[in-house]
Amino acid sequence: MTDSPSNHNVTWTVYLSGEIHSDWREQIRAGCESAGLPVRFRAPVTDHAASDAAGDMLGVEAEPYWRDHKSAKVNAIRTRTLIDQSDLVVVRFGDKYRQWNAAFDAGYCAAVGKPYLTLHGEDLVHALKEVDAAALAWARDPQQVVEILRYVLADS
Repeated sequence: MTDSPSNHNVTWTVYLSGEIHSDWREQIRAGCESAGLPVRFRAPVTDHAASDAAGDMLGVEAEPYWRDHKSAKVNAIRTRTLIDQSDLVVVRFGDKYRQWNAAFDAGYCAAVGKPYLTLHGEDLVHALKEVDAAALAWARDPQQVVEILRYVLADS
């Protein structure tokens, strides 16, 4: 492995899926910037209230289920498009909340053949065994993601 990023002037697009309650995205961005890696990051809407309201322009719903249903579909327009346009997807599972959307994103990646890696603690290994089995790597912390990107973007 070399210490320098690729000189091919190719910028990778990496979609950062999953948990929105910690700064893991910022850690990966900062690590890649510090390493000089040619990476462009994309992500879902990380403002929880805005994401929940994504379908509100389609009309007020009396039942919370239908509001969530509409918003999930509108959010899926962004998510699927950005995943499809990405070279790699990082799917983060946090320990505070269940990230069903992250699991769905991983399944979508597996179904369409999009390379993805998972990012989560050891306490979730058993719960995510099928998701990890289809992933190309499992990272335990954001710095490991940066190191994977450093490796895959290095000149051979």
